[in-house]
Amino acid sequence: MKTEYLFYLLIFPGFLFTSVMGLVIGWVDRKVSARFQFRVGPPLFQNFNDFFKLLGKETVIVKDGIHSLFLLAPFIAFGMLTLVSAIIGVPLFFNISFGGDLLVVMYLLMIYSVMVILGGASSGNVYSSIGAGREIKLLLADELAFILVCLVPIIKSNYQFDFNSILSVQNNYGAFAGSISGLIAFIIAILCIQAKMTLPPFHIPEAETEIVEGPFMEYSGPPLAFWKLNNLMMYVVFPFLLISLFLGGFNFYGINILWSVLKYLLIVVVMIIIKNTNPRIRIDTALNFFWRYAAGLSFIAVVLAVFGY
Repeated sequence: MKTEYLFYLLIFPGFLFTSVMGLVIGWVDRKVSARFQFRVGPPLFQNFNDFFKLLGKETVIVKDGIHSLFLLAPFIAFGMLTLVSAIIGVPLFFNISFGGDLLVVMYLLMIYSVMVILGGASSGNVYSSIGAGREIKLLLADELAFILVCLVPIIKSNYQFDFNSILSVQNNYGAFAGSISGLIAFIIAILCIQAKMTLPPFHIPEAETEIVEGPFMEYSGPPLAFWKLNNLMMYVVFPFLLISLFLGGFNFYGINILWSVLKYLLIVVVMIIIKNTNPRIRIDTALNFFWRYAAGLSFIAVVLAVFGY
């Protein structure tokens, strides 16, 4: 294996970069959310303190749970996100990709959701099982719309499946979000990632006031630390994915550096605003929304993309 591949995976833009940036952006989320609620919010390094504190805590396992699956789930999910961060980040920063990497990303993100389901279902707790069941329903709800919105940049890039080709077409002809089909797909994609991250209004599997963290209820110690880190890493992975597919990637030359940073912050701020201004909806409402409206609009975007709009 080439040493640069290990660098991409473990240092930048993989594990180290994504985890540190996720912890920082998680602080931004908590700080902005606090302002919405007229609170001060935590200090800058609070997420780092929470993560390392959990690493030193005891891991308590329910007697009736499937211990091996319960313990492996958060670490497999962490591995999936690390791979995804490298696959998405390398084309963004180094202009290197391989054929079909978008399909691999979609597959790995689905595996992450499956790990959440298996971790909750193997905990031996009825509330965790309910949360796992809700995670299954939410995955079935948003996955179709998510696949359809990913088809739009594939079609608009002349049916290319690698990020480098998709970014190259946007650099030559403009960001896909500037077209009708691209804009529709971009908006639906933001809602899909809200659901995939289980952020309000789609935090149905966790639902603190109903089932007390759902799939993660019985987790403690290092496994809980990695579940929380996984969630924060998605604040990097999903915005980078949207920037690659719809906003033309990053440009680090001259004044374009500022625009590149603003694109990322724009997506994060929109996610935080949606999170803090919407109450949790019921699972049947989420299913109805994604299957009837989000998937329908996504299909219209696909048709428009085929006809060049």
